[in-house]
Amino acid sequence: MTTDPDYVAAQTGTLIGTLMTQAPLEPLLHDAKTAVLTDAMGALVVFEGIVRDHDGGARVSALTYTAHPSAPEVLREVAQGVVDKHPRTRLWTAHRTGPLTIGDTAFLVLAASAHRADAFAACSDLANAVKAQVPIWKEQTLTDGSTQWVGL
Repeated sequence: MTTDPDYVAAQTGTLIGTLMTQAPLEPLLHDAKTAVLTDAMGALVVFEGIVRDHDGGARVSALTYTAHPSAPEVLREVAQGVVDKHPRTRLWTAHRTGPLTIGDTAFLVLAASAHRADAFAACSDLANAVKAQVPIWKEQTLTDGSTQWVGL
C-alpha cells in the first residue's frame, strides 16, 4: 500500500453528492467530475449506465424508470455506506427517473481516489449497491408493443 500525505486522507472518505432526477444526466457529468476531483486525486472512474435496445433476449424500444418516494434518501444512505467501505475515495452518483429512450444515460457513478484500485473498487461497489438496494423499477416497452417490469 502506498503512503500518501495526510492531506489526501482529509480530502477522501467523502460523499460529494447523490441525485434522483427526471432531467438528462449528460449535462451533469462535467460538473460532477469537477466536484469529485482534487489535485490529490490520481484516478477518476466513471460508470455511465446507458439505455440499451435489448434485455433478457427481448428487443427494447424505450423504458420508464419509477422510484419509490424513499429512493433519494436510500440512494444517499447506500452511497454513504460505500464511502464508509472505501474511505480513500470521493463519490458522486445520480439516477434518472421517468421516460428514457435508447442511448440515454440512466445512471452515473463517479469515484475519485489518489490511486486507481480504490476508485475502481468503489465505483463498482456503488453501481452494484444502487442496483440491488435502491427502490427503482423500470417498465420496458418491447419492440413487439408489450411491456415488461424489471426490478419489482
